[in-house]
Amino acid sequence: MLQAAVAKAEALGQPQCIVIVDASGELLAEIRMTGAKFLSRKSARAKARTAASIGAPSAAIPEAVRPHIASATGGEVTGLGGGLPIRVDGVLLGGIGVGSGSAEQDISVAQSALESVGADFSPA
Repeated sequence: MLQAAVAKAEALGQPQCIVIVDASGELLAEIRMTGAKFLSRKSARAKARTAASIGAPSAAIPEAVRPHIASATGGEVTGLGGGLPIRVDGVLLGGIGVGSGSAEQDISVAQSALESVGADFSPA
């Protein structure tokens, strides 16, 4: 998944922070590409953990509650686009979060990673 995500980010010309977590939010893999914003590591992790926790894209968090949820969880939950659940054959396995580009670029990179392993995805 990381290789596919990095390849897509390179094709877009946008270095990214990419984080993959299991269904309980534990870190499985992470990379910060050279040139990616270092603070985006935190948002990428929050996106991955959010997607794994809710089983939906991170952007599915309703706009009205985003600041409250972010505050209540110390920034661990976010409504920023770029987090997608990892679901294979309908089973939620975890989440991937991508950050450092626009929401559209982040989602595109995450989708490429999911496609590389035959995971189901739904765009934000």
